[in-house]
Amino acid sequence: MHLDLLAIAAHPDDAELSCGGTLLRMAQQGYKTGILDLTAGEMGTRGTPETRAKEAAEAGRILEISWRGILGVPDSDVQANRANKLLLAEKIRELRPKTVILPYWEARHPDHYHASTLGYEGCFLAGLKQLPIGGAAYRPFKILYSTAYADIRPTFVVDVTAQYDQRKKAILAYGSQFPARIPENKGGVHLGLDELENEMSMLARRYGQMIGARYGEPFLIKELMKVDDVVKMEVRSI
Repeated sequence: MHLDLLAIAAHPDDAELSCGGTLLRMAQQGYKTGILDLTAGEMGTRGTPETRAKEAAEAGRILEISWRGILGVPDSDVQANRANKLLLAEKIRELRPKTVILPYWEARHPDHYHASTLGYEGCFLAGLKQLPIGGAAYRPFKILYSTAYADIRPTFVVDVTAQYDQRKKAILAYGSQFPARIPENKGGVHLGLDELENEMSMLARRYGQMIGARYGEPFLIKELMKVDDVVKMEVRSI
């Protein structure tokens, strides 16, 4: 399996929430896309790993991805240690993605920001020929950081207007995580469907508005972007 685009996320449903529309749009354009969940989400308050695996499979089907897998890192203990980096590097060599989407490196949940570091270092180590793991040395060409929940200005935004409804269906496939009602005990971080849908719409509309579209998903890259035709650049300046 050689993927064109691979999203690496800490838990099942993270990729759907942060870049599901982009994954779907790329799949609809003929690219092979995939999601690698670092954990099975076994520490979540709601749902069992088995339930979440079924929900993830259904969400992946809705997003038309070509591949999905779980790396097997412990939930609530995602760390960029040597063992995890080698495990991820071997998976990168197996899937050989051209472009990788990682979580932004600052987040409320430690698993998310550790997933960003682990993802980058795993991708880098995969290119070392002498690394004692299986597969031929390989390194992705491009790394994108999803910034949907970060209060920073993204490098670019992908128009996901045409994919928005299907993206929402993929997110709502996680019925164990997003119940129809918020529980009586509001001390946790559970979201009801109404609240989730409202938050999703606000974020997607905010970034869509930045590029003159209805819905958008934001990304950040660390390197400069190359533009060959400045006359055909999109999004109005004035």
